[in-house]
Amino acid sequence: MAASVWAATTEVLAAEFSDVPDLAQVLRILVRLLLAAILGFMLGFEREQHGKAAGVRTHMLVAIGSALFVLVPQQAGIQPADMSRVIQGLVAGVGFLCAGTILKQGKDEQNVQGLTTAAGLWMTAAIGMACGLGREVTAVLSALLALAVLALVPRLVALIERLVGPPTPEGSSQRVITRPDDAPPR
Repeated sequence: MAASVWAATTEVLAAEFSDVPDLAQVLRILVRLLLAAILGFMLGFEREQHGKAAGVRTHMLVAIGSALFVLVPQQAGIQPADMSRVIQGLVAGVGFLCAGTILKQGKDEQNVQGLTTAAGLWMTAAIGMACGLGREVTAVLSALLALAVLALVPRLVALIERLVGPPTPEGSSQRVITRPDDAPPR
């Protein structure tokens, strides 16, 4: 009897772990999820270095989760037309997560914080989806472009402001000294 219980147990366990038929598929899954984690780490590290609430762990989890949400249906043989519904649901879900990072203080429309963090998480989800779909080069190029936007654009804006002066509020003749979102202090 013990032998039959053991045989039944191993048969059930073997069936449960049979979703990956060969080493090539294991490596494909590993590469896609690891790349999503690495790219999420890079974006999260940049945000964490600037003291933002959504840092390394958040970005990594968003990237890996996004990759997994498209990888599993793809493994299950989902039709390409049906994958669009998966992507739509993922984008909506990440949008909800991103909305939680945006804070508006007071009635002033100019006092909104977290928009860049929300956009960064949204971008990280897209990069994770690209990884999960096997679009590794697209994911890497997108992550490099996102890092350039986060790291270089604030410096470019600061340089332009030094040359032409900071923007003035509508209806005012006075110049107001402001820093763009996430710009390094001068």
